[in-house]
Amino acid sequence: MKAWAWVVLALVVVGAITWAAWPNGGERSARERARDLAAELRCPDCEGLSVLDSSTTTARAIRRDIRDQIAAGASDEEIRQSYVDRYGESILLNPEGEGLGVLVWGLPVLVVVVGAGGLALALRRWRAQPAMRATASDEALVARERGASTT
Repeated sequence: MKAWAWVVLALVVVGAITWAAWPNGGERSARERARDLAAELRCPDCEGLSVLDSSTTTARAIRRDIRDQIAAGASDEEIRQSYVDRYGESILLNPEGEGLGVLVWGLPVLVVVVGAGGLALALRRWRAQPAMRATASDEALVARERGASTT
């Protein structure tokens, strides 16, 4: 009975992963492309908001320009590159996987890995140390001091 429950659970998990990863039937619509591109670009007027989430005049103009470029037949990469040329790499919310972008994404991961390794090494050394036990002379000293403090 338990085995069937595990089989059903495995099928549900595999089905959910397949459904989430399955391409949605080919080309995205122009509206989906515009939305995805607007979500990738940082609003030049706002700190940390995407063009999609911002309501500034500049963000609205960029969203309109993205739609116009899509209608003119530009690819997503061409549209992205036009904004990088205009505003620099800082316009991208997700930095490129080259040059400084590798450092931006890789350095925090490296710090976590090195920190976890250091912690594991410290715990291993701590466990490898022998447990300290009181000797007979230590116990006698404690007993003598306790006896002296109660009188």
